[in-house]
Amino acid sequence: MENPARIYELLLDYTASDTQVTDLNIGLVWTVCKAQHIGLAMSPVIPTRTLPWPGTLAGKTLSELAGGITDWEPYKATVAMAAINCSLNRYELPSGITLLPAADSANLAVFEHFLPRLQGKKVVVVGHYPGIERYVEQFNLSIIERQPMPGDYPDPACEFLLPDADWVFLTASSITNKTFPRLAELAQHATTVLMGPTVPWLPELHEFAIDYLAGIEVVDPVKLYQTAAEGGGVRIFDHAVRYRIVDLTPGNSMMWLKNQIAQDYSDRQQLTLAMEQWYSTGPKGRFPELVRLNQITAKLSRMDSSYKRLWDMHSDALPESS
Repeated sequence: MENPARIYELLLDYTASDTQVTDLNIGLVWTVCKAQHIGLAMSPVIPTRTLPWPGTLAGKTLSELAGGITDWEPYKATVAMAAINCSLNRYELPSGITLLPAADSANLAVFEHFLPRLQGKKVVVVGHYPGIERYVEQFNLSIIERQPMPGDYPDPACEFLLPDADWVFLTASSITNKTFPRLAELAQHATTVLMGPTVPWLPELHEFAIDYLAGIEVVDPVKLYQTAAEGGGVRIFDHAVRYRIVDLTPGNSMMWLKNQIAQDYSDRQQLTLAMEQWYSTGPKGRFPELVRLNQITAKLSRMDSSYKRLWDMHSDALPESS
C-alpha cells in the first residue's frame, strides 16, 4: 500500500493551475468553487464569524487556493478541496456506472447499489449519511461520526472497527480533515468505497487500497451552485448532481491514468512550443509560463511512476499462461 499521506502531494500535482476562480461560496453544507469548471467540498460543521479572507478569494488562482489542503484550519482546507475538485473536473470523467437516484433516497444511491453484496457482512460507514439508519436490519452496520448521533461511534472507534470490517464506506471529507491516511491504512484489508461529493477523481487512489470511487458527476452546474448557496444538503441530488461508481481495478485505473497522461503531455508540448517561440525572438527575460511547464513535467514523471506501479500490479494479477 502506498504511503496514504502522499494523497496530498497528488492533489497538489493535479491543481498546479493558474486558472482564476470566478466564484467561491462557503455554503451551509457544501463549499463550491467555480472557474472554468465547478468543484465541491463538504463545509465544516462548526460555523465561524472570523474568517480572514471574505471578499478576496474570487480572482485568486486555483493553485493558490489549493495550497491550503495541507492546512489544519478546517475552512482553509475546505476551500482548497473545492478548488482541487474544480481543477480535476477539467478532465473527462472515468468510465463507470451512473446511478439513477430514487425519489426519496437520492443521497443513499451508493448503498442501494452495493446492497446485494453487503448481506451478512460487517459494514462500517465513516460519516453519518442522512437516512442511513434504514439499513441497520439488513446487514451488520456500524457508523463512525466526528459529531456522533445516537447509535453512532465516535472517531476513536475506527481503530477497533475498521480492521475487522468486510466493507468500509469512507467519506471523502476525511481527506479534508486529514483523517484519510489513518482510515485508509486501517481499512486496507476491507473492500473500501471512497464516497461523497467531495471525492476527487484520481486514478491513483487505487494505490491507497481504495477499491471503488463513488463520486458525483455534475448534471446542472447552475442549479448546483444555487442549491449549495441556498443551504442545500442532500437536495443537490435532486437535479444538480448524481452519483457515479468507478471500479478501481489496476486495469481500469491504468486506462484512466493513461488518458490523463496524454492530456497533460499535450499541455506540456504546447508550453514547450510557446517557450521556444518566446526565446526565438530575442532576449526577454524568463519565459512567463516556465513555472507551469516545470510543474507539468514533474507531475508527468510522478504519473509515469504510478502507471508503472499499476502495470506491475496488473501483471501480477494476470493468470500464468500454460
